[in-house]
Order: sequence, then structure tokens, then C-alpha cells
Amino acid sequence: MVAGRVVRFDGSRGYGFIAPDQGGEDVFLHVNDLLIPESYIRTGLAVVFDIEDGDRGPKASSVQLAPGADPKAPAAPLAERIVRPVDDDEQLASDDYLDDVTEALLEAAPSLTGTQILQVRAAMLQLAKSHGWID
Repeated sequence: MVAGRVVRFDGSRGYGFIAPDQGGEDVFLHVNDLLIPESYIRTGLAVVFDIEDGDRGPKASSVQLAPGADPKAPAAPLAERIVRPVDDDEQLASDDYLDDVTEALLEAAPSLTGTQILQVRAAMLQLAKSHGWID
């Protein structure tokens, strides 16, 4: 199974998209492929799923809550999610940095597509590396 986060979901149309945690193209999500109640689905929700080849690209199937995800809890405020104390001499690892950027983007602009998130993440990673903020 693949882990990811719901990027957006339109309940009236019954579909949306998931951004896989490992990156890549957004994965189409249809209400018929949920193994959880549709009412749980919200932007930023952590899920696990299988990927199938759909007519128009990757399609999620067998969508479930990610281990530890609480569907009834509102998204934590950004300040509570991104707290990594780092010594002055220590640099943040690239993967940790990208996780933080993704969380910030999902919080600040939930309508961004997975492709847009990946583009912003790549630019932010290059900027952070050029300034020596991360390893």
C-alpha cells in the first residue's frame, strides 16, 4: 500500500485526489474506492491505498485511514505540527524539511494540486540547500 494525503475531495461529485507521500503524480480518488466512510474524507487526511491504472492515469483503490490517523480530529494547527528543535550547528534533513513544507502547503492552500505541491517543494528544497539551511 502507498501512503498519502487527500489533496482535495468534492463530495457532491464523489471524487478527488491524493498526493502520494513519496511524490509523483496525484492519484485519482473515487468515492466507490473508499473503505472508510465518505464523511471522514477531508483535505490533509492521511490515508493508505493501492494504485491501479485508470483510464486517465493512476487511480486509488482500497483507500483506508493511515495508521494513527484520526478522521474526526480537525487538522492540527500548523504551529503544532511543525516543531522540530534543531541545534544551531545541526541542519534539518532534506526529507524532514520536505515533510514540513508539504504540511505547511496543505494547511495554507488546501486547493493546491499534488503537482503544484511537488513544484513548490522542489523550488523550496533548492532554495534551502543553496542557503545551507538543510543538508
